[in-house]
Amino acid sequence: MPDIFSKETRSRIMSKIRKTDTKPEIAVRKYLFQAGLRYRLYSSDLPGNPDITLPGRRLAIFVNGCFWHAHEGCKLNRMPKSRKEYWLPKITRNVERDVKNHAEMHRLGWHVIIVWECQLKKDNFEPTMQGIIKAINNYSTRK
Repeated sequence: MPDIFSKETRSRIMSKIRKTDTKPEIAVRKYLFQAGLRYRLYSSDLPGNPDITLPGRRLAIFVNGCFWHAHEGCKLNRMPKSRKEYWLPKITRNVERDVKNHAEMHRLGWHVIIVWECQLKKDNFEPTMQGIIKAINNYSTRK
């Protein structure tokens, strides 16, 4: 099935998609900061460049887009109808890379928290963030 947009329109749409400082990431960062937690951003020395790290707790937080990282069972994870030969391998590579990076993080002694874009929608935001704070506090008490 051909793309419904022209190449120029599709290019403009795709150029608006950000890798860093996405709305979900910023929402998580603001909440953590208001909770008194201090963190580092995009630690390039760690596998997968986690979106947020709390080095003293050896904790990494990845804020994943449901489409880009194939969140199973999520309505935001839907394969485009056009150019499946492009999208399916691309999304599959993202998922495989995530698994490899998270395993490497664990091997290095880091805890990983994955936050999905859909968990940060209005109805789920507060319970999700409270769960993250609880997990952070739980990890900080482990040795």
